[in-house]
Amino acid sequence: MRSADDVEDLTSRARIRDTAVRRFAVEGFGASIRSIAADAGVSAGLVMHHFGSKDRLRAECDAQVLATIRRQKRENVADAAANQSFFQKFAAAEKNASLVGYVLRSMQDGSRLAREFIDHMVTDAVGYTREGVAAGVIVPSRDEAARARYLTLSALGALLLEVTLNPPEDPDDLAGIVRRYLTSSYLPMMELFTEGYLTSRRMLDDYLMYVPDPPSQDGPAPTPASG
Repeated sequence: MRSADDVEDLTSRARIRDTAVRRFAVEGFGASIRSIAADAGVSAGLVMHHFGSKDRLRAECDAQVLATIRRQKRENVADAAANQSFFQKFAAAEKNASLVGYVLRSMQDGSRLAREFIDHMVTDAVGYTREGVAAGVIVPSRDEAARARYLTLSALGALLLEVTLNPPEDPDDLAGIVRRYLTSSYLPMMELFTEGYLTSRRMLDDYLMYVPDPPSQDGPAPTPASG
């Protein structure tokens, strides 16, 4: 059984980690241990006591952000399968602004850790996409891994480009960044996901006919559209 001191240490460690996620999201990974400690209301020495180095602190932030995204994506799939309101998720998206900012900073960083972080996101996307297929709320793909990677990188790239072309007046306003992006993007995104884009599958059929090694089908083929 944990002592009161052990519980306090765990709580303090989690608070520092969560504070670091937001500080990294706002300032980038050049943020100092001192600035993170000040945000968390602790000493820099306590941060080092818990994590040992900034690299280890960032590694735990990576793990926490990935775990949170993974859990929320699976909840989204489960909610969709249960026909719950999607707009509840839309309204709650701003609460996850620190996660979005952290992911953007990881892409901008371009380091080995950043590449590994994005690779983990893609791997997780393959998992919960397959869960969505199994739940009957996502159309199966001939190559689930390739589709998951494309969707993940497309979404992250679009958000990064939006922030780059239209930088926020207040970089600290992570919720405002997410709100502006979602307001301009949700309608076209939902149209593409639910109604599609082309009226015929002729281009796909042409592609499958001429590629030398068509991808394998992980699940049953989508129902062909007429036309």
